[in-house]
Amino acid sequence: MGERLYKTHCANCHMDGGEGLGALIPPLKGSDYLSANRERLSCMIRYGLKDTIVVNGKIYAEQMLGNDKLNDIQIANVVNFVLQSWGNDQPPMTFEEVTTALKDCK
Repeated sequence: MGERLYKTHCANCHMDGGEGLGALIPPLKGSDYLSANRERLSCMIRYGLKDTIVVNGKIYAEQMLGNDKLNDIQIANVVNFVLQSWGNDQPPMTFEEVTTALKDCK
């Protein structure tokens, strides 16, 4: 389910293989940002990101739009797909971790 949701809602910018889009969209594949910001991922998916971030030593300033149509379960599935795809070997987030993070970012 996470892969299907990712392809529908995220791959247009982050690409099917998670490689991002040049200097505009950061990669998710092999991203050091994922492990350092796990607690922010759910909020970023729902509410977007307007900050400048550094991923693998490169600066990204393009705004990421959020997706408030995805429910908590769908966001958990997307987060876990990203954390465990393309060679990323991050531990999965529990549904409880995702819902707590989403409450805290409002």
